[in-house]
Amino acid sequence: MKHAAGTLAFIARFVILGLAVAFVVSLLWPGVGDRLRAGIGLHPAQPAQRASASPTRSSGPVSYADAVAKAAPSVVNIYANKMVTEQGVQMYSDPVLQRLFGGRPTVYQRREQSLGSGVIVSEQGYVLTNNHVIAKADDIQVLLYDGRVAKAQLVGADIETDLAVLKIDVSNPPVIPLAEEHPARTGDVVLAIGNPLGLNQTVTMGIVSAIGRQLSSANPEEFIQTDAAINLGNSGGALVNTDGELVGINTLLIGKAANAEGISFAIPVNSAKKVLDQIVDSGHVVRGWLGVDYAFVPVAADSGLPAAARGAQVTDVYPGGPAALAGIQPHDILLRIGDNDIVDAADLRKREAAIKPGSKVEVSGLRNGSPFHVEVTLAQRPPMTPTASTDS
Repeated sequence: MKHAAGTLAFIARFVILGLAVAFVVSLLWPGVGDRLRAGIGLHPAQPAQRASASPTRSSGPVSYADAVAKAAPSVVNIYANKMVTEQGVQMYSDPVLQRLFGGRPTVYQRREQSLGSGVIVSEQGYVLTNNHVIAKADDIQVLLYDGRVAKAQLVGADIETDLAVLKIDVSNPPVIPLAEEHPARTGDVVLAIGNPLGLNQTVTMGIVSAIGRQLSSANPEEFIQTDAAINLGNSGGALVNTDGELVGINTLLIGKAANAEGISFAIPVNSAKKVLDQIVDSGHVVRGWLGVDYAFVPVAADSGLPAAARGAQVTDVYPGGPAALAGIQPHDILLRIGDNDIVDAADLRKREAAIKPGSKVEVSGLRNGSPFHVEVTLAQRPPMTPTASTDS
């Protein structure tokens, strides 16, 4: 037993001595171990792989400062001044007369100023803004990003899109790049730049909540919906993408008065560009008009048909209008205009407005279940009645 214990002690001393020698060698010659293992055909030990891959980093920018720096110089502040006439009562200076008659009716004027925003969109100094910002203004002043102030001339306005075109005479106006080739998509990050509450060059961020919104049954224009914060004074300002390109003109917010939050609208840049070009060319926007009112096709619950049937049903025909002259009647269901099928009432509004007045098109549909075809010569759409001013 003593012999076995001595043997084990002897072996332990040599193991400890060997480990100590190996430790000293590894300190003095760090690579000797790998060279010895390679000499006998063993590969160097590889570090163990991490149990889980590191999370993929988002490809989105950490900051939007570059986009703001690119777009902000083109966004201007607009101050629209107008004289407002109001009824009042003039009090007599003599206490006796004032006690007897109280006062006399009078009319007085006061100057009112509207705040808004605008975007410089051409080297000729054309500025896009909202019509409700400059409506009935006697004097329009524009404050540029670099501090210059310019008097603006109204070139023309379009009530249906709530757009107006101004012109300023300044040297080297900063022009915003347009995102005509990259239309906004639902989910895109967008930045709203404007003059909310007179605070000058304020930037807010959100996403595109929806596209193709129609805000009026009588209006063919479509809008971008966003949750980027838009407040009073943002009207006419820029909605830009993360590359600093203009995707829309901010125009309307639905505020807390409607128990809403984060619901704002902008006019898509492609629509705004068409309005700009027509106003610059002719001073107004021209749209085609059939001379009918229409709505969705009603479908009975037990008909077995989809809830939203294809086409648009005529609800009213304007006497003497293009449709009336062609023989279209109330309750007709319109299915095709020109070479295009009609998806629904909203689709017909867009296609009708896009046709040049004076053009002849074939309109097909159903009357009491029987197909019919008529040729209609479209007229120019009459001006819309101005609507109440928006909240932005």
